[in-house]
Amino acid sequence: MSDEAELYLQRAENELIAAQMLFEVSSNPSLQKEQFKLEKEFTFYSPVIGHSYYSIFYSAKAILIKSGIKTEAPEVHKKTLEAFEKYLVSTGKLDTELLKIYHKMVVRADALLGIFSMEKRKRGEFTYQKIPQANQEPAQESLNHASFFFKNIYKIVRN
Repeated sequence: MSDEAELYLQRAENELIAAQMLFEVSSNPSLQKEQFKLEKEFTFYSPVIGHSYYSIFYSAKAILIKSGIKTEAPEVHKKTLEAFEKYLVSTGKLDTELLKIYHKMVVRADALLGIFSMEKRKRGEFTYQKIPQANQEPAQESLNHASFFFKNIYKIVRN
């Protein structure tokens, strides 16, 4: 495996771990108070969604690099998604379920984090106006998707 693919895989795992930690801290008020000495309860569900998305993004970059496909700025996120679909999913090298997860996470990350300004109008139910606690369910789903995606890509890239 190339060093660059390995670095992207490590970055993907790091993002997944960050998402898991933030979810755990958000879901555990006593941990916040005792471990982090926070005076009031906080949630970090929106960043969980962002880190989950980046875990998927970097996993996709790793498998693309391993396949000899490199995506770069500008529009690296769009190019990576398109390359992932064109070279890996449509050719049958990967399951379409992974593409569905990737698509869903791109939309969710756009909606919550404003990654692409043109997507701002598509925020739907996960908008900035919602209180952070309202994002617990989509954050859990994002975390589950990122974990599934990373584990599958990890197995492929490491073999």
